[in-house]
Amino acid sequence: MPSLPRVLFYPVLQGVRLPRIAEMGELRELPGGPSTIGTLSEAERGAIEILVTNAGLGCDASVIAQLPALRRVISTGAGLDKHDQAAMAARGITLRPIGEAVTDDVADLTLALTLMTARSLVRADAFARSEWKTKRWAPGRSLVGATMGIAGISGRIGKAIAARAEAFKMKVVGLHRASAEGLGYELLPDLKALAAVSDFLVLALPGGAGMKHLIGKAELEALGAEGTLINIGRGTLVDTEALIEALEKGVIAAAGLDVVEGEPGVPERLAALPNVVLTPHIGAATWGARTRGAAIAEGEVLAALGVTEPV
Repeated sequence: MPSLPRVLFYPVLQGVRLPRIAEMGELRELPGGPSTIGTLSEAERGAIEILVTNAGLGCDASVIAQLPALRRVISTGAGLDKHDQAAMAARGITLRPIGEAVTDDVADLTLALTLMTARSLVRADAFARSEWKTKRWAPGRSLVGATMGIAGISGRIGKAIAARAEAFKMKVVGLHRASAEGLGYELLPDLKALAAVSDFLVLALPGGAGMKHLIGKAELEALGAEGTLINIGRGTLVDTEALIEALEKGVIAAAGLDVVEGEPGVPERLAALPNVVLTPHIGAATWGARTRGAAIAEGEVLAALGVTEPV
């Protein structure tokens, strides 16, 4: 009787496939994701040693409980908030997030949102299509000499954002953490202080426990009427009601948001604001990132299975 596959994979993202593992006969695909693990037989669940998931689906305690032999979780993406790390640690399960595959694309989108808010590009597009013949467009804000404050500057994505901002001739400052010391940037003690010196405040932080609503009324007031909030981390980092009020009242100038609390739902008041640029959590959504992530994930699986020679 042939052995059962040891690798469980959620094939839900276009462009992410594990062909070498499939050729070995070690891959069990589950298109329905974690909610359909119960459709596997007890023997199939008992054989699974490696789970390949993604940042959006993660791996929670209920999944871990159903896979008694699970020893390694590989996640294509940088996000950690959907992974129950405490449950993994209790079982001795190793988590390997493949954040390096998405770093550059997320950093690129961060600067795109910065430019879009600074130059009001969404409104400029509509203006050029309908009003240019009769009206004059108001000047936008230059990035040259502006200060970008990065919360999460010591992370892989934070560093990539900083490098791009410097290429745009911006001044870069960061939030103080021990891991950020030695990077060569001025570091501020907390988010309120960071906001106070920033023209553009970028959130490149993970979600999860203890990270909810780090940005609220006080931080937005410190950012000020000329300041812009850019969030490419997690929507839960920001108090949405406080942000909407700050945007409506001119407490801050604008916001560029790739993530929103409660997504994919977007509050009507937020969506109606002209000084907000919204993108549907697409920081890592490129074919390049998915191809890179799949290749790294497959290499990690092969290593975990002890395969050192080409299949």
